[in-house]
Amino acid sequence: MKQFVLPSQKALRNNALDYSLIVVGAFLQALSYVLFLAPYKIVPGGVYGISIVIHYVTQGLFPLMPEGLPIGATALCFNIPLMILAMKKIGLASGPKTVVTFLLISLFTDGLSYFMTEPLLENDTFIAAFYGGAILGMGVTCIFRAHSTSAGTDVLARVLANNSNLKVSNMIIVLDSIVVLLGLIVFQDWAVPLYSWFTIFVYGKVVEMFQTENPNRAVFVVSPKTQEIKDLMVGKMNMRGTFIHGKGMYEGKEKEIIFTIAERKDLPRLKNEIKMIDPHAFVSTMHASKDSPPPGI
Repeated sequence: MKQFVLPSQKALRNNALDYSLIVVGAFLQALSYVLFLAPYKIVPGGVYGISIVIHYVTQGLFPLMPEGLPIGATALCFNIPLMILAMKKIGLASGPKTVVTFLLISLFTDGLSYFMTEPLLENDTFIAAFYGGAILGMGVTCIFRAHSTSAGTDVLARVLANNSNLKVSNMIIVLDSIVVLLGLIVFQDWAVPLYSWFTIFVYGKVVEMFQTENPNRAVFVVSPKTQEIKDLMVGKMNMRGTFIHGKGMYEGKEKEIIFTIAERKDLPRLKNEIKMIDPHAFVSTMHASKDSPPPGI
């Protein structure tokens, strides 16, 4: 006899899988920082790049922490206000998972730093940059597959790009480059940005290789409350879309269909908000490419 899984059981199983991926991803990221990147002063952009710089700058400044401020705790001091800012400005459907993610990365980073005081490799910065970027990319891929983020500069980039013509991806590149150049200014060594950009390149390629699922979705919404849904998408979620005029096959009534491209991580919030406006709205999604915006967007 075929067994049916109750929706609540399925949701519980999915959540367990997501949080398992978050634990693995957080551990891999921490491993990358502790064993490969921080010992060689490689600044991989983002909040942890800043934290690595601060860690070295503060060495010998505080009697209780002669080796410098802990990297994980320092990153946490940046991530908490960034997360609060993002939730106020743009909202985050993955908020709870994101909080768990950056907390675990901080805990794992400082925990591993306590037990692993020596670098895994001696005098081989290139290998450290390569494997540090690869392991970091695998960790980030696990986080993405759990529909979460590790906060940091990607969240800040979304806030800065909100209600503007700036692309989030371009803002991330700008912010990470600023952090890398900060490493050059502080350490006074051109090897720092060169190895750091190499690490970022490897990390990006690993994420691209393993993140096979297209992060963008084509979304079609059929509802008589098109104006309210348009106000939600444009005013509240900073999205753009197109009205497609159609006709029902059964009753022959004229209808307006909303078409938009949305990032996968924004889909749960978009669907929930639409259902609050119109519980009977029909929402359909499919794989999409965002090489160029649809006409009228």
